[in-house]
Amino acid sequence: MNRRNFLSTATSGAALLATPLDSMSGSLKTKPAAGYELLVMATNWGFPGTPDEFCAKAKAAGYDGAEAWWPTDEKTRASLLDALAKHGLKVAFLWGSGEKEFQKHEADFQKTFKTILDIKPVYINCHSGKDYFTPEQNLKIIDYSYTASAQSGIPVYHETHRGRALFATTPTKIFLEKSAQLKVTLDISHWCNVHESMLGDQTEIVDLTLSRTEHIHARVGHPEGPQVTDPRAPEWKEIVQTHLSWWDKVVERKKRDGRRMTFLTEFGPPHYMPVIPYTMQPLASQWDVNVYMLELLRKRYS
Repeated sequence: MNRRNFLSTATSGAALLATPLDSMSGSLKTKPAAGYELLVMATNWGFPGTPDEFCAKAKAAGYDGAEAWWPTDEKTRASLLDALAKHGLKVAFLWGSGEKEFQKHEADFQKTFKTILDIKPVYINCHSGKDYFTPEQNLKIIDYSYTASAQSGIPVYHETHRGRALFATTPTKIFLEKSAQLKVTLDISHWCNVHESMLGDQTEIVDLTLSRTEHIHARVGHPEGPQVTDPRAPEWKEIVQTHLSWWDKVVERKKRDGRRMTFLTEFGPPHYMPVIPYTMQPLASQWDVNVYMLELLRKRYS
C-alpha cells in the first residue's frame, strides 16, 4: 500500500470510530429566561481563501458571525467587513499587542483598541499583556480596556491564553480579585497545557474564573497540549466531557440570567493541529472539526 492510500484508509477508519454527536450533545435542563440567546462565531484563522469565500462558507455552515484578529491593514479590514455585511454575519474582534517592551506595548494596545471600538463589534476579545510583565503592568492594560469602553456598550473580555496576562490559574485569580470589572474569555485548553493536568486540583480557582466568564473559545485541550487531535475520536471522550462540564456552568448561569452566550469554535490549523511527520498532512480537517463543534454547541446549549 502506498503512502497516499494508507493515509486515506487511516482517515476513513478514524471517521468510522468517531464519537457520535448525539452522545456528546445532551441539552442542559436549565430553562432559559427571557433574553437568553446563543451566538456561535467562526474563526478565519488558517482559512486559505478570500474573506468572501470564508464568509459564504461560514454562513452556509450555520454560524452567526465571525471572530477575527483585528486586521491592521485598512484594505484587508475593509474587505473582511464588506464580506461579513454581504453574508449577514456579525463581527467580533480579537486584539493584543505584540510589542515586547511594556511602554510600547501599552501604547500600541490603547491606540488600536480605540479604533476597534469605533467599528462597534459584538464584543472585543483581548490577548492582554504578557506573561513576563509585572501584575501591575498587566492590570493597567486590563483596566484601560474597561475605562475606554465604558461609554460604548461594547463588551470587553480578556482571554486565558498562554503567553498573556491570564496564562495560568494563579495570576488570573490575582487579577479577578483586584479588578471587579474583569470579564473573561475562557480558553481553558491553555490552562490544561500550562498546568499539565485537567485542573482537578484547582477547582476553587477554576470555579471563580467560570463565574466571571462571558465568552468561550470552544477548543479542547489536554495535559500535553492545547488541542486534541480530533474531538470526535473516542479516545478523547472523557477530555471533551470535562470541557463540556466547565462550559455547562457558564451557560447555565447565562440561561438563568437571560443573557447572551457567545462561543467561538477555535480548533486551529497546522501546526496547531498535529500533523503526520514527513508528509505534514493534518490529522483532521480543521473546518470539519469546527463545524462539528458548532453542531455540538447548538444541540447542547440552544
